[in-house]
Amino acid sequence: MKNDDKFKTSGIVVETLRGSKFRVKLISIKGSPIITATLAGKLQINNIRILNGDRVDVEVPSQDLTKGRIIWRYRK
Repeated sequence: MKNDDKFKTSGIVVETLRGSKFRVKLISIKGSPIITATLAGKLQINNIRILNGDRVDVEVPSQDLTKGRIIWRYRK
């Protein structure tokens, strides 16, 4: 999968699931869908904690719009 097949958007973490998965509500897309997102490798290695209500950047593949990957967490 090339980088052209993904798009980057921002969202808010709604729910924390098991296995470092999260439900993220996308705020930049009309209708604000909720997707399931996992943590990117750098966030796992550096032990970055994600909590409910955090604003994050999510990378979503164009083939499956229900899954994504959290690539950045903004400070509060």
